[in-house]
Amino acid sequence: MVRVSGLASGMDIDQIVSDLMKAERMPIDKMKKQKQTLEWQRDDYRSMNLLLSDFNNLAFNMTLQSSYSSKTVSSADETKVKAAATSSAANASYTLSNVTMATAAQSISANSIASSIDPTKSLWSQRGSMGTGMWTKKTIDQAAIALSADTSTVKLAKGSLSEGNTLQSITVTTGGVTNSYSVRIGTEAGTVDPNEVFINADTGEMTFGTTLTSGSTIEAFSYQQNVLNFSITTYDSNGKATGDNKDGSTSFEFDGSTSLNTLLTQISNSKVGISAFFDEGTNKVVMTRKDTGNLSSVDSPDGSNMVFSGAFLTTGFLQLAGNAKGTDAKFTLNGLETTRKSNTFTTGGVTYTLQNNFTGDVRVNVSNDTQKVFDTIKDFVTKYNELIEKINGKITEERDRNYQPLTDEEREKLTDKQAEQWDDKAKSGLLKGDSILSSGLNQMRSNWYASVSGVSGAFSQLTDIGISTSANYSDRGKLVIEGDGTKLKEAIEKDPQSVMDLFMKSGSTTSEKGIVRRLRDTITQTVSKVEQRAGRSTWTSEQFLLGRNLKSVNSQITSFESRLTQVEDRYYRQFTAMEKAIQNANAQSAQLSQYFS
Repeated sequence: MVRVSGLASGMDIDQIVSDLMKAERMPIDKMKKQKQTLEWQRDDYRSMNLLLSDFNNLAFNMTLQSSYSSKTVSSADETKVKAAATSSAANASYTLSNVTMATAAQSISANSIASSIDPTKSLWSQRGSMGTGMWTKKTIDQAAIALSADTSTVKLAKGSLSEGNTLQSITVTTGGVTNSYSVRIGTEAGTVDPNEVFINADTGEMTFGTTLTSGSTIEAFSYQQNVLNFSITTYDSNGKATGDNKDGSTSFEFDGSTSLNTLLTQISNSKVGISAFFDEGTNKVVMTRKDTGNLSSVDSPDGSNMVFSGAFLTTGFLQLAGNAKGTDAKFTLNGLETTRKSNTFTTGGVTYTLQNNFTGDVRVNVSNDTQKVFDTIKDFVTKYNELIEKINGKITEERDRNYQPLTDEEREKLTDKQAEQWDDKAKSGLLKGDSILSSGLNQMRSNWYASVSGVSGAFSQLTDIGISTSANYSDRGKLVIEGDGTKLKEAIEKDPQSVMDLFMKSGSTTSEKGIVRRLRDTITQTVSKVEQRAGRSTWTSEQFLLGRNLKSVNSQITSFESRLTQVEDRYYRQFTAMEKAIQNANAQSAQLSQYFS
């Protein structure tokens, strides 16, 4: 629609219409404020549900036996024996004596190798110092190599290769033309003829006598590579071989470009369970079983814990010593002579870690960890008090009706700080007196104070263990641990089972359930009721009450905005008609003036 604004009348039509629309927009501003209030109220409900859910997760931990059955362990000499206990361990004293620690099987190379082998360089380049019969040949299929730049040197996909290779020639295709290059293998390239390719046997680098241009393709070919093959067999605590081969061994293969240090590192990282390294102090190779104890099989030679197969490990410069055996730990526990494969072992819920060999006695005492259980209960009470303080704060907060949500126009007139302060006041008291939260709090208070029937000991009420309600009315049901906690600690020390039952006992009825289980039931019911009113972030608007209310308000806003557009268009049509009438009157007046003149 064409709008004529004050050309004839000289009036500011846009401002007049804007002022008229302010009055028309008052109902929609009210709707938008209602929408904002509903959104704030929904968010407040959800924040309360988050608090309840977090506390419910904490309460779950209080339904576990480990929260009430913590044990403390003391060793008379931790330089000899360290110990820890699970909640299932009995309160008792144990005596360890005549301890011989378990050792791991170890094999050391027979000779010092530093004078003949550099552990950082490729093994094939040092083959003359390694002895004979270690290397085997393996056929490698080299895939075609497409060149992306001009070059005369290209590396093989896999390391070094045999000098006695059957590889005679390599073909290169350039622009549809194929050229053949004769192969020369060695360690010194020297002069390479134009129709020749030299292959370094140590590194696998190919050097062509001519420069190969970008886009050329070195066609696929096969060559023989020098490799080291060997296997190692180790056993678990049951005497079963740990390898994947049919005989239980683990196979290894390395090409000639591999250094001794790299080879030993890969053995250490394999699942064979050996720590292998070169010792610079003795210039020897050391292989040590990672697990202690005599780990062998009836099938292993001489009961060896590590069986080496392959010339590389058993001959030449290594000659790893055979018949490597570990020893089991031997000790006397409360008068009983026994053995273990490891220096760390568990019996009767107590885990012992042997630190040294010794012949005398070391006493280990296991008792209830009263302080830890006390701290657990104290922390739970503190978290509960924080929870009800926050919820009470919301349901008792006064509603300041002098502060309503701001419209966009009102917000523009305020600074960011002023708008933030206004919003804080406008959000206040949205959950004041809420029946769901109030009812949930009342029920939780009842959960704490009601007796628990069927407990195994003397404690059936919270006051029996020194926990009561704050005498200060303003605390609104907060709990306090009486005195300095002495009564609670005495209860834990005297009858930990009864304390545990008081909090976590199961039952078919509410009166039979422990305090924590009652609380979790109440929280679950409260959270569910709040969700019916405020939903979850993943729910659709139709699934909860406030969502349906918001959807209704949004629908009203959309409908009213359409009506406002129509009203604004009507105002402009009316003023346009007036402008046209004034314009016609002015034209007639001018024409009459001409006649009279």
